[in-house]
Amino acid sequence: MSGPTTRIAVTVTFLRQDAPPAELGPILPADTVLVRLPRPTARFYRYLYDTVGAPYVWWLRRTMPLSQISELLGHPGVSIHVLYRDYEPAGFFELDARAGGTVNLSYFGLMPHAVGQGLGRAFLRAAIDQAWGLGPRAVTVNTCTADHPRALPTYLRAGFEKVRAVREIWDVPNHLGLEIPTHLRVA
Repeated sequence: MSGPTTRIAVTVTFLRQDAPPAELGPILPADTVLVRLPRPTARFYRYLYDTVGAPYVWWLRRTMPLSQISELLGHPGVSIHVLYRDYEPAGFFELDARAGGTVNLSYFGLMPHAVGQGLGRAFLRAAIDQAWGLGPRAVTVNTCTADHPRALPTYLRAGFEKVRAVREIWDVPNHLGLEIPTHLRVA
């Protein structure tokens, strides 16, 4: 990676579900619609990713060329689902079923304006239900200490079990303009 970077330390927690949740979960409010996008444009995907992820130092896909994102989005094992509220995006999730037998909830989050509006648990349950609807043996997700502080407890409450946690050092390119929380910075 060229150019100046900010070095941060995060703990990444890997989680797994080996069976669909047995109980019914919360449902999305009537004023929301969940839409699976057949093949979103790379620019729309980047808008979703950048808007949801900016407060949480989501940076990897910001460094990918749009052509590479388009290729990813065109793969039949990858699906993008957008939560709309009042006709505007309120969040999105990405499911990756390319690893045969496992569906990974690669990205999941709400737009900043939708955080704290009571959508998170129902939106996560919708993502989990969509993932299990693909017929996998397991559903996986990971989160890190740069994510929303309620992410890990929410995944655990939704029935995921912790597999392992790994400390990672990331060199986040400064040209991305992300605000890096002080507590994540490595001297």
